[in-house]
Amino acid sequence: MTLQSVSVPNSSGTAPPKLKAPANACDCHHHIYDPARFALPQPQPARPVPPNSTVADYRLLQQCLGTTRNVVVQPRHYGTDNAVTLDALKQFGKNSRGIAVVHPTVSDAELKRFDEAGVRGIRFSLGDPKTRAVQPDMIEPLAKRIANLGWHIQFNMTGQQIVEMASLLRRLPTQMVFDHLANPPLPAGVTHASHGIVRELLDQRKAWVKLSGAYSNTKVGPPAYPEATTIAQDFVRAAPERLVWGSDWPHPSLDDGNKPDDALLFDLLADWVSDEKTRQRILVQNPEKLYGFTPAA
Repeated sequence: MTLQSVSVPNSSGTAPPKLKAPANACDCHHHIYDPARFALPQPQPARPVPPNSTVADYRLLQQCLGTTRNVVVQPRHYGTDNAVTLDALKQFGKNSRGIAVVHPTVSDAELKRFDEAGVRGIRFSLGDPKTRAVQPDMIEPLAKRIANLGWHIQFNMTGQQIVEMASLLRRLPTQMVFDHLANPPLPAGVTHASHGIVRELLDQRKAWVKLSGAYSNTKVGPPAYPEATTIAQDFVRAAPERLVWGSDWPHPSLDDGNKPDDALLFDLLADWVSDEKTRQRILVQNPEKLYGFTPAA
């Protein structure tokens, strides 16, 4: 695939990345918003909804980066109404998987329907009590419900929350996936106790980490995102077989005037992962294992 300059909504750049994506590369973390077709819960959350974040808009990002597989993560704006995510999975087809947000009241029939649609996990976004749709006390009951499906639990939580919930995390019957480098507090970073807990879970083959959210793990910022780079490189040295990459497009935690350059974020992989074989593992083989994509021939 020859990449060309593309104007992508919610991305500050237009030039393609310097790093070439391998065949079947997967973006394992992005969101879809389609308020024209799927009404947002009322009252709407305090965080603004990113405009121009439909399936058609996301396909422009794929053209820019050269990725062909993707994982749609239910955005917090829609709460536990997963209609927009399920619709996106239908539009994307076989090269897409999804992460839902559910309450313990979800029926077995609904979980089965989600599984058939391509959902492979449920998410707990716990960092901001004002905007979270689920609560920590729902984690264990839901983990027991989804274990037989082979799903995982995806966490977007603070490093301090990881420390506070360490005993719970250690006993969950499912695999775990930590968003955005597991968000260790700065400036502590890799020296924070939460990073050690996540490393322990990686070593025990109970967890995965998403190489994503560089801008959420830095005070210096682009182009090098040095603090995020230090965290990512430590994970790559420790457990490259337990890592996946994600864009976090359309970057809902950032306002419209502060969106990152997605090509630059993709190019960070060249700094975070020094050799091509390991990058391919993170972009292709690891997502195949975690999300059940058909292995490349």
